[in-house]
Amino acid sequence: MTTQTIRFFWRGAVREIADAPPTRTVLQHLRETELCTGTKEGCAEGDCGACTVVVGELGETGELALKAVNACIQFLPTLDSRALFTVEDLRGADGALHPVQQALVDCHGSQCGFCTPGFVMSLWALYHAHPADAGPPSRDEIATAISGNLCRCTGYRPIVDAAERMFDPPRPPFDREAVRTALAGLRRTQTFEYRSGSSTYRAPVTRADFARLRAENPNARLLAGSTDIGLWVTKQFRDLGDILFIGNVDELKRIERDARHLTIGAAASLEDAYAALAVDYPELAELWTRFASRPIRNAGTLGGNVANGSPIGDSMPALIALNAEVVLQHGDATRTLPLDAFYLAYQKTALAAGEFVAAIRVPRPAANLRFRTYKVSKRYDQDISAVCAAFAIRLDDAARVTDARIAFGGMAATPKRAASTEAALIGQDWTEASVHAAMNALDSDFQPLTDMRASSAYRAKVARNVLLRFYLETRADTPLALAEINAFAYGAHASAAEEQP
Repeated sequence: MTTQTIRFFWRGAVREIADAPPTRTVLQHLRETELCTGTKEGCAEGDCGACTVVVGELGETGELALKAVNACIQFLPTLDSRALFTVEDLRGADGALHPVQQALVDCHGSQCGFCTPGFVMSLWALYHAHPADAGPPSRDEIATAISGNLCRCTGYRPIVDAAERMFDPPRPPFDREAVRTALAGLRRTQTFEYRSGSSTYRAPVTRADFARLRAENPNARLLAGSTDIGLWVTKQFRDLGDILFIGNVDELKRIERDARHLTIGAAASLEDAYAALAVDYPELAELWTRFASRPIRNAGTLGGNVANGSPIGDSMPALIALNAEVVLQHGDATRTLPLDAFYLAYQKTALAAGEFVAAIRVPRPAANLRFRTYKVSKRYDQDISAVCAAFAIRLDDAARVTDARIAFGGMAATPKRAASTEAALIGQDWTEASVHAAMNALDSDFQPLTDMRASSAYRAKVARNVLLRFYLETRADTPLALAEINAFAYGAHASAAEEQP
């Protein structure tokens, strides 16, 4: 059977790969084939950041985006039509260190050095994303950029200092136009098919072709950002069989608004999706900041997070509380379901054979809506939630609850609404007394399990307490402004969100 080669731009030239398994990771290729060992392997699951590289890709209108991602869980064929940058690529033609690297040296930001290449690449991505004439980024923006990189030696202060200092020297040349031109020449107009052994990797470029291939290959593994599926290979050593990649379908990356809805294509990255959501709902700023890390959000997709069906996926409680819908497609036919009806049982959804999640549709903000999300975990950054809660209520002019949608993750086998708690609130005055009555109703909505993240009793208590916190932040007489609640998270993302269309 014929096969195409994986083509990507690296070190000023187009590289072609013809004999690697479809699930070989970018990190394995770098270290074992190219012998570029500057990129390190730590956790092999996208948590430590030692493997961070930067991938360049063209948007639908031809703009170049440079994004930090975890090489340890990205499959090599996903580099097709993209550019790759690693820590070995940063030194200038004269042998001088890049300002990012030199600043880390000058600020003593490295000790054992194992994590340093990953920090360098995360900061290099920030270096090119931050406007040259805007001065250094804030410490909050820097902390967000390196939230996916772990340091156990020097600590973060000298690394943050280096991130501020790296903008002081003159900028070294970086020919974005050359990269853009190279990627324009690599861009495919038809489905990319790559075969190795018994597996076939297909990457359509149109929604129609993706839908057709999905209907024809209902057992193929759908791949988006590989932030979960990558671990099936690196940790569980699973054979994925045939793979259908959604990441080349520009139509499914689109994010569109009309008067009633924000529609987020299933292939839109989590970073782009949350940026768009935060325009309508700035209350999501903290969840945006604390959802995994920027390299994971750059690679992962909102559609993948929703379709995965994990009971601890952080997006779903917020989307369910906002009454989001999921658009499902099979061939040319589409149907729409409320997101809270999409989850049937533990990791079981309403998807039929050959069907896929095409988009998530979120209502635009309603009048008198009070909305908050809360993530409770052992670490602030890049941790799995013990409890993730979302509350959305509407009040009339008399401060009486006319509608309530409350959803939790980590409390049941699926992301789930708190139906009894909602019923206890609707029709009641928005007062502390009515909220305490609703807190008691939570016990009939959930009987959470005990695991390594939290005990059942802890989860039950947290669920009650965050409902009370929601009331205290949104009470009619003295509500709190967002900046008073999450100054860090809101400040780090407000300007980025406001720039979204």
